[in-house]
Amino acid sequence: MSKFLLISEDNEKEKAIREACSSSEIIVTTDTTFIFDSLEVEEPDIVIIDGDIKSLELKPLCKKIRQYPVIILMIIGETHHNKDITRNINLFVKAPIDKYFLTTTIDSSLKTRQSLLKMTKSNQELARSLYQLNVLYNTSSQLAGSLDKDKLLKIMTEGIEKSLNFDLSCTLMFRSEREPVLLINSLYKVSDRLLEALKLRAILSYKSLLADPPFEIKIGNLKIEKTIKHSINEFDFSVLRYDNMFAPIMLNEEFFGFTEIYREKPFSTEDATCFQTLVQQVAIPLQSASFTQELKATNRKLQKLERLKSEFISIVSHELRTPLTAIKNAMDIVLSGKAGDMTENIEKFCSMGKRNAIRLSGIVNDLLDISKIEAGKMDFKFELTNIEPVIEAVKNNLSEVAKEKDLIISYNPSGNPVEVYADLNRIEQVLTNLVSNAIKFTPNSGKIEITSQVVNARELQYDQSFEEDIKNLQGNYLQICVEDHGIGIERKDLNHVFDKFAQIENSLSRQVGGSGLGLPIARQLIESHNGAIWCDSEINKGSRFYFVIPIANDKSNFNMIKKQLIQKARSSGTTVAIIKIKSKDDVIENLMKEENLLNKTYMSNSLVEREEQLTCLSMLVIDGDKPSAEFLKKKINSITSQNKTKYGECDIMYSYEIEGDMHEKDSYSR
Repeated sequence: MSKFLLISEDNEKEKAIREACSSSEIIVTTDTTFIFDSLEVEEPDIVIIDGDIKSLELKPLCKKIRQYPVIILMIIGETHHNKDITRNINLFVKAPIDKYFLTTTIDSSLKTRQSLLKMTKSNQELARSLYQLNVLYNTSSQLAGSLDKDKLLKIMTEGIEKSLNFDLSCTLMFRSEREPVLLINSLYKVSDRLLEALKLRAILSYKSLLADPPFEIKIGNLKIEKTIKHSINEFDFSVLRYDNMFAPIMLNEEFFGFTEIYREKPFSTEDATCFQTLVQQVAIPLQSASFTQELKATNRKLQKLERLKSEFISIVSHELRTPLTAIKNAMDIVLSGKAGDMTENIEKFCSMGKRNAIRLSGIVNDLLDISKIEAGKMDFKFELTNIEPVIEAVKNNLSEVAKEKDLIISYNPSGNPVEVYADLNRIEQVLTNLVSNAIKFTPNSGKIEITSQVVNARELQYDQSFEEDIKNLQGNYLQICVEDHGIGIERKDLNHVFDKFAQIENSLSRQVGGSGLGLPIARQLIESHNGAIWCDSEINKGSRFYFVIPIANDKSNFNMIKKQLIQKARSSGTTVAIIKIKSKDDVIENLMKEENLLNKTYMSNSLVEREEQLTCLSMLVIDGDKPSAEFLKKKINSITSQNKTKYGECDIMYSYEIEGDMHEKDSYSR
């Protein structure tokens, strides 16, 4: 039944309208307050205004009625109205009233109104759906960017609140296998008895969802975390009578928890679809977060085991070194004759004991070296040097050992000597390992060749097994090769040659023995020089072991200094800041000329290089930290902004890394 609001003082007009609209409800009034109360409460379909009414001012009245979703029909009588009034009227009927015309006009306008209301409702629903889709999209994007369980559920809850405007939500989650948490997000405070009811409800829901729960949740061990928006009011049991929706958070039978929401206004079918979709979206990120959590826990255990293993090796090695030194010294005294005369057999056995003590001492030293390298405590003293004397020294030192097998060691340098930035003691250790191995595996009366040459990274030839170690090398390098003519290594075993404790299985290798640590140590030492080591071999023809270290230039020197400073910082618990400034044109060159800007503090260890269209200045600052990097950025910005003639509208990019006791990275542009 239609509902009309008639604003008139004319009884004849009222009678005519009632006769024409006998099946409709008609409210008649001329009281302004009652008019607007009726519009609010009764929500009439049509407001009929008598154009001849004298007790009301029609201009403000019509303008205000226009704000309501009603049709305004005016009965035109003797009074003339200007456009300020008529522009707010939808329909006009002339007096005296033609009942048939009035009925037809009202029916037509009611149909139009119904169509408009339907369209408005459809538009509202469409707008609501689009808003919910936008929330779903944004929530999905945020979920993909996190692996923190608490943050993921917070993102999900915020998405549900934005799209559904709930009054109260309860989410059960597990921070670990034995730590259940009930997250409560509420519009108002939650009373104590409602809180207990929600806890009990969560426990019952948990038990009903899982046929065989992994562990029992009790009220005593269920942790509560509340987020309250407003404290002006309090929810009690009445909230449990609100409309509610419930959804488990599961993926492939894996249970992560559940969420339940309450709202005084009933939920629609579209609301239910949106809710279920949001809850399902969080399941995959939660699974990834669980995997990540497990992986981190496993890594922590492995790191602990690795640390314990390294500590054990270090302790045992130190404990072995002392008695070995005593045994070797005792053998030296006996063999020198100071302990008395010896028979031939005694001398033979004492010499055997001394050789094995020396051999065992070498294994102990290898164990100590590998444990230092793994712990990041290996000391390096990089300097600008030529390594040819080191190669000659290794050759001469091991020539006597080689003569025992009638082997010849030769060294063939190629080209002029070049300088590298290296720790000579560590390079000697690498060469000694390689040449010693060549002596072990080369048959009697054989030959061992050492060669050196300068090569470009693009010219290096290597087996595919070493692709990852070599592919990122750039520029010129000094290449050292140790070649033997021994038993060789099968190609399938090449990628295991530098593994710890590796012994390639054949009869000869078992005869010569060894700790299996020499080559892994060599690899770590060469990598510390920003180089690479690899080998190639043919069975029964011999092997060639190569290593390269960069030719000394500004960049290689800078990298070596960086390694050395970071190592010292880590051992002393301090920091090193690596600050980079990039820009086009001559900005960097001009900044370096500014007085009191890039002084000795910043320029003592620095590198300038071109990166395509940019010039990059890298600086190493001992005891540098984030404030020092930020201070330098502000100072540069101040100088460039004050001197527009010199710098113009330059674009400067800054970045820094803080390494040592802590590690932090950041990058930003002005």
